[in-house]
Amino acid sequence: MGQFLRTVRHLRPVQIYGRVWFRLARPRPDLSAAPALRAPRGPWQSPAARQPSLTGPGAFRFLNEAGSLAQCGWDDPATPKLWRYNLHYFDDLNADGAAERAPWHQALAADWLAANPPGKGTAWEPYPTSLRIVNWIKWARAGHGLSREALQSLAVQTRWLTQRLEWHLLGNHLFANAKALVFAGLFFDGAEAARWLDTGRRILTQEIPEQILPDGGQFELSPMYHALAVEDMLDLVNIARAYGCDDLATEWSVPIPAMLDWLMTMTHPDGDLAFFNDTAMGIAPSNDRLLAYARSLGFVTSQPASGTKHLPASGYARLVRGPAVLIADLARVGPDYLPGHAHADTLSFELSLSGRRVIVNSGTSVYGLGPERERQRGTAAHSTVVVGGRNSSEVWSGFRVGRRALPFDVSLRDEGEALAATGAHDGYRHLPGAPVHRRTWQLTDRGLTVTDSIEGHGQQRIEAWFHLAPGFRAVQKGDYTLIADDRGVEIATVRHQGSRLETVASTWHPQFGLTVQNEALRIACDSPLPLRFETSLIWTVP
Repeated sequence: MGQFLRTVRHLRPVQIYGRVWFRLARPRPDLSAAPALRAPRGPWQSPAARQPSLTGPGAFRFLNEAGSLAQCGWDDPATPKLWRYNLHYFDDLNADGAAERAPWHQALAADWLAANPPGKGTAWEPYPTSLRIVNWIKWARAGHGLSREALQSLAVQTRWLTQRLEWHLLGNHLFANAKALVFAGLFFDGAEAARWLDTGRRILTQEIPEQILPDGGQFELSPMYHALAVEDMLDLVNIARAYGCDDLATEWSVPIPAMLDWLMTMTHPDGDLAFFNDTAMGIAPSNDRLLAYARSLGFVTSQPASGTKHLPASGYARLVRGPAVLIADLARVGPDYLPGHAHADTLSFELSLSGRRVIVNSGTSVYGLGPERERQRGTAAHSTVVVGGRNSSEVWSGFRVGRRALPFDVSLRDEGEALAATGAHDGYRHLPGAPVHRRTWQLTDRGLTVTDSIEGHGQQRIEAWFHLAPGFRAVQKGDYTLIADDRGVEIATVRHQGSRLETVASTWHPQFGLTVQNEALRIACDSPLPLRFETSLIWTVP
């Protein structure tokens, strides 16, 4: 009961009564004729394309799992919910090489119309409905003809969505609902379409300043969901310009430069996102596609500079020195009322060396309920410190957080010889002895020193984790450890003062449905508090 109360006390009232309303409301689909189409008044820029997911007529690959309509139909309850959601998004309409699959797409849309009656099943849940509305309209703007039946359904879907807005969930779900209403409100013409546009715009007027932080970050503090938010904002500017709504395009353009800067700050030299909170590759369009899309709309993009970069509203920090790029989590757990995509990863970090990831967090491969989901959200799956065998934030179920770690004493410094970042958090203070974890990173041209202090009193079990990216392994050499790549090339030596440094098997999850074997370095001890220890990595690469 305590865990439950620590979770729900942060909720907003609309999330409670909205959930009751959403479950009890039984709206009926409005099947009246679709409005006329609005005439475009400006150019349409090709949106950021994803990787294809339609592998043949009625055959798919979502989340690294293959399936087909012949096997599971449109809504087989034995098929995982997230896979079924992807089935109903129709993302492939706008994926790489989509024009070559146009006959498959036409047949797929016709099959969907025949098999998914209005208001029934997963197909008509608000989130997949929102994404499908946008994808169908993007496809039409790319020059593909929507059938009369598809246009009629598009209007019915939009009317249905207006009755199923996800106020009980808020966050990226409500944002997606509003975006879909804007798309439909501009694609169609007349009084009804104007009402859709007005509803979508009013929600966005409320949610953009709420969800996009002053430093440009999306407020759920996941680089993946931030990339999706970048796509959303670029799409909104694109559709507004295409229909001559320059005032809307100007309004929605305002946060985009900061959002692009945030995206690049949280990107490794390999071009992909850092793994903090729920982040996986392959869900949002790749960064290079997003940046190209932004440039096509007139936005300027640039690479992060060397030195220190702090995202103060979000809580992340980037240090760049010599061959190394370090990205550190000094952040709170998402918005208080919406921490569903948070991990217990406070004071974790990732490190790239000479363009390759070396130290990582473990990523995300599953949603829903189950021990693997809980493990991936747990502190030990991240490159940080575990105290007393507990998580730094009380992650539980699939998307719940009870007690949350609060960072404090955060600072970034250029010390001349080194760049430094420091922070502490109180996520373990409820344990006996009131332990507090404090961490400092010092990055020089030749190496990195990580200093961990566990303040408090009494005895505690302490574990410090440093997860290695796949392709690297640890080799014990007496009083130090070598990190070498899969060709045997040594890139760093690791020294630790105090407890034994051991190598353990671990797993890395760069995409949904994907598990890759890797190694982790672990320092473990039972020690009286306070405790202080240093871990140093010295580069052996230029």
